[in-house]
Amino acid sequence: MGWAIALHGGAGDIPRDLSQERRQPREAALHHCLEIGVAAIKANKSPLDVVELVVRELENIPCFNAGRGSVLTNSGTVEMEACIMDGNTKRCGAVSGLTTVVNAVSLARLVMEKTEHIYLAFEGAEAFAREQGVETVDTSHFITPENIERLKQAKEANRVQIDYTQPIPKVQKEETIPNGDSQIGTVGCVAVDGNGNLATATSTGGLVNKMVGRIGDTPVIGAGTYANRFCAVSATGKGEAIIRATVARDVAALMEYKGISLKEAADYVIQECAPKGTAGLVAVSATGEVAMPFNTTGMFRACATEDGYREVEIW
Repeated sequence: MGWAIALHGGAGDIPRDLSQERRQPREAALHHCLEIGVAAIKANKSPLDVVELVVRELENIPCFNAGRGSVLTNSGTVEMEACIMDGNTKRCGAVSGLTTVVNAVSLARLVMEKTEHIYLAFEGAEAFAREQGVETVDTSHFITPENIERLKQAKEANRVQIDYTQPIPKVQKEETIPNGDSQIGTVGCVAVDGNGNLATATSTGGLVNKMVGRIGDTPVIGAGTYANRFCAVSATGKGEAIIRATVARDVAALMEYKGISLKEAADYVIQECAPKGTAGLVAVSATGEVAMPFNTTGMFRACATEDGYREVEIW
């Protein structure tokens, strides 16, 4: 048994000929956030503190689809969502529809710790943020030129866009068509300490050109985010598919009820339960195992374990 950490920056149709200009900042961000997480674990911070710290950092990096880099709704606004969960106690907090909160994951933790509820959304969540004194900014802070252009292209193509797939105008078919312009992705982190304590956190801006009011898998306990005494899971991809497949909970359930390893459980859920091209996840077990499967072209991901193993990969 030993500590382990894994994180992701989104899954999708990431072309292998991705330009260095787009690839390098994301890889650097993954290395940076992984080192922050490892240092926190080595400093004996709790897994819950670790995942919040890492996801906050990921939210502040505009090349990912969370926090500062959140994609835009069909009205040109941001609606951010996040979730955090402690494995041993199954305490959890979730938020949706945020428009001014700098770090959605930290507000989710406050919902968990300061209220009797699990999930707050839209006006209620914003009011709670003001009440708690968390950092907020004008909503224009989140409206980047890149995401204005992405929304314009998505509207021209008349489609809602999953992470990493750039829409192209006048598309006649429904299927996803990558054209090499990889952009941004949902973020998440899972961690386990040397005593088997587990935690997970996930944060996202959702889908490009999503309907105002749409809620994805990220804040839905058991879909995009879940932790218990067996494992901690953070998923990424097409939220509707992940919700239907209860991806995160199914990984934990297979371990609990079938007695199989984390890798077997995670691989089965991603390959057999979630439709191809829709999902990926990062997960750690109470014994320090790591799994990072995906059924998309690629997934920005990183992990580290107590025995010195390190990995930062895309495909």
